[in-house]
Amino acid sequence: MSDSKQTPEFEMEFPQRFAVKAMGEAGKDFESHVTALLLSTAEQDVPLAVAARESKNGKFTSVTVDITATSRQQLDNIYQALTDDDRVLMAL
Repeated sequence: MSDSKQTPEFEMEFPQRFAVKAMGEAGKDFESHVTALLLSTAEQDVPLAVAARESKNGKFTSVTVDITATSRQQLDNIYQALTDDDRVLMAL
């Protein structure tokens, strides 16, 4: 008998609405940059919703884009593209 504990994998059902958040330095086109990057990676034409919010001091912007996620691989590709982008400091 093994003493190793296994954590069950979290299973998601697809398609499903999913919010992706990216943060970066504030700039007039950061919202459109993140939205375009995400939609091209997600292979979608239109997001369900987009919201942007500046930090208290105005130095950073967070952008939340709601999409219809169709697979775990699609989400992995989205997060890889966001983390590979020089302008994105953090993706959630």
